[in-house]
Amino acid sequence: MSLIKRNVNFPAFPALFDDLFGREFFNWNNNNYSSTSTTVPSVNIRETADSFEVEMAAPGMEKKDFHISLDGNTLTIASQKQQQEEKNEDGYSRREFSYQSFQRSFELPKDVVDDEHIAARYENGLLLLTIPKKEEAKKKAPRLIEIG
Repeated sequence: MSLIKRNVNFPAFPALFDDLFGREFFNWNNNNYSSTSTTVPSVNIRETADSFEVEMAAPGMEKKDFHISLDGNTLTIASQKQQQEEKNEDGYSRREFSYQSFQRSFELPKDVVDDEHIAARYENGLLLLTIPKKEEAKKKAPRLIEIG
């Protein structure tokens, strides 16, 4: 009797399981992770008639942890937070360090944004930016044209 080797092209069950459940359910590209597999905060951007509104989920941060800059028409939101803890009990020492940082950049439409009046606030774990449009870029209501 001889052994017959069969090539079965089914993915290994643990690999398939890890791949399926190791990602966000509908986000197959894992867009909320950087190239170093660290989490990047999710962002919602909404355009209104008068402005662009940016919401960034960043719970556990404080206002002082953010650095927001505008270079030309590139808006950059960055954060860096460092935490240290040291405990000495019964002859044991424990030191823990925690570092969090991220940076996200967005290209704003040219000649549309009133960059002198961008406002930001942080409340309840959300960083909120309001980026007003220039008057000439705001969508105007339709007007009736009379036939002469």
